[in-house]
Amino acid sequence: MKTVTIKDVAKHANVSKSTVSQYLNKRYEYMGEETKKRIERAIEELGYQPNIVARSLKQKSTSTIGVIVANILHTFSTQVIRAIEDACHEKDFHIIVCNADDNPDKEKKYIDMLRAKQVDGLIIFPTGGNRELYERMVSEKYPVVFVDRSVSEIPIPAIMLDNVKAAKIAVQHFVEKGYERIGMITTSIIRNVTPRVERLTGFQQALQEHQLPVVQDYIKSLDPHQIREGLNEMLSLKEPPQAILAGNDLVLAEILNYAKEQHIQIPDDLALIGIDDVSYASFYNPPLTTIAQPTFDMGKKAAEMLLQKIQDADVKEEGHIYRFEPKLMMRESC
Repeated sequence: MKTVTIKDVAKHANVSKSTVSQYLNKRYEYMGEETKKRIERAIEELGYQPNIVARSLKQKSTSTIGVIVANILHTFSTQVIRAIEDACHEKDFHIIVCNADDNPDKEKKYIDMLRAKQVDGLIIFPTGGNRELYERMVSEKYPVVFVDRSVSEIPIPAIMLDNVKAAKIAVQHFVEKGYERIGMITTSIIRNVTPRVERLTGFQQALQEHQLPVVQDYIKSLDPHQIREGLNEMLSLKEPPQAILAGNDLVLAEILNYAKEQHIQIPDDLALIGIDDVSYASFYNPPLTTIAQPTFDMGKKAAEMLLQKIQDADVKEEGHIYRFEPKLMMRESC
């Protein structure tokens, strides 16, 4: 079957090839409505499909960005991706989403693959395990923005929650409700993942500010499959915690499953607050008190920053961290 070309469209619409090209590139300034309609009809009737690869080579842009998330299972990740997609769609950019599974090797593979596909820039939820690769992109002035995490001494702008404040808000609410024995569980901090470390720091600072003891048996950093065992140890103590802060949505889900299995009543037996406002928080029984991140605003800011860097490689934002405010969603689990 013969490939339909711009020349065919121009002949069918009775216009020049340059006019069709202007239409395809949405340059309508000097184009009448009737001309646009003729070209649109010609494209539809002939079944014309633009050669995206050829156009990309000519324009030196694929109008595509890559998004590499550390773990797509996080509610935060999927919500931010949605906001990024919305912001890019408004600017006629497409996104390719890859999931690194918190694995630096997988992250490197995706960075190399996306750059080979000549995406115009990357939004990365970094694992932190590819410093040389991050540094090389900086030296090449390749457009990159980090989300949720920063990497020390790597001058790439990052979009992040005020994680210390998020933990402090949770502890403050526990204290206001009369709890004194307060624990926290987060996923592993072995690789110094920024939000996990910062939330633990904020938690400990808040306890000290409220003149409450920092009990190490009440603080656990575990892989998801270890959380139930850790909870069992914590709640089997002679004086177990009365309240627990879940460091993220994956931890929250594990605590809820454990509580159901062990017939632990929330909040009567154990008060609970989770960081990340999960979709089921408002209709869970009881409704869950959470610390919400402004995920839409964070995703939109990340996309806007990257598109700005794509248009101007010398934009002076390297290394800047943009912090967003957490919000307490008061419900009934605390």
